[in-house]
Amino acid sequence: MKIAFFDTKNYDREVFEPKLKAAKIRHKFYDTRLDEDSAVLAKGCDTVCVFVNDDVSAPVIDKLNEYGVKIIALRCAGFNNVDYKHAEELGIKVVRVPAYSPYAVAEHAMALLLTSTRKIHKAYIRTRDFNFSLQGLTGFDLHGKTVGVIGTGKIGKVFISICKGFGMNVIAYDKFPSEGLGIEYKSLDQVYREADILSFHCPLTDDTRHMFNFGSINKVKPGVVIINTSRGALIDAEALLEGIKEKKIGAACLDVYEEESQYFYEDLSENIIDDDTLSRLISMPNVIVTSHQAFLTREALENIASTTVDNVLKIDSGEVCENIVS
Repeated sequence: MKIAFFDTKNYDREVFEPKLKAAKIRHKFYDTRLDEDSAVLAKGCDTVCVFVNDDVSAPVIDKLNEYGVKIIALRCAGFNNVDYKHAEELGIKVVRVPAYSPYAVAEHAMALLLTSTRKIHKAYIRTRDFNFSLQGLTGFDLHGKTVGVIGTGKIGKVFISICKGFGMNVIAYDKFPSEGLGIEYKSLDQVYREADILSFHCPLTDDTRHMFNFGSINKVKPGVVIINTSRGALIDAEALLEGIKEKKIGAACLDVYEEESQYFYEDLSENIIDDDTLSRLISMPNVIVTSHQAFLTREALENIASTTVDNVLKIDSGEVCENIVS
């Protein structure tokens, strides 16, 4: 077996290398992302391993099929970037890592919220310059506030538990409610209208794309805080920007962005960003943007590598793999 890894960073190589060697799997790491042009790098490989911003659309899959690829292994939970139905038609198996560490993502969501509400990022910059003024650093208590959790899967459930630890009132929306969480499920509109804080933890589908949009701004409480650590396109970025400009949205904590594939995971500090919406969001004093790093903990990386290798070995040997996307 031989695997071509696309869009890899040093932290990917560090965790995958020992597991691949132990399994005696030949492999090649590529910095470049998978697309129609780079697909040729997979020639002679049985498997490609891809991440969230790789292009695994039908034209790319056709090329992978032409080069003999039989398995597409996602080292992430989301698969909105993969035309898995087309892959299935060609006999190519698509596997993913459904739960690498819900704690990593949920904890990052809370870290963003605390940083934003208590102005920790601003205080850090000030004190580095020996400016110890408290002017403009007034925050608010999380205790007693109502948080609306959109999506109550593994990550959403952990986030709910964290919020309860802060003494917050939790309401939620999910097409498939879970029992025994000790929370109240409401319609999406009700959650928008009642929540002081909105946190998105659902997958990106045709139904959820732009579920927060220009119409949503008229429903939310003035000063609502928006958190998104799931998929960027859940939120219409232009609508979010408009809501911030109108002072309807009090703050935004974003680990993902609608058009992030062009920018995230790269050092563009010497470049001019031509995405005006992203540039304006980052320039806002009440917006925090991290570059899709919520998953990035040692525990999560280890789980991603172990599960990915296990998925590939099971498919290759004809065993049942519970992580097939179908």
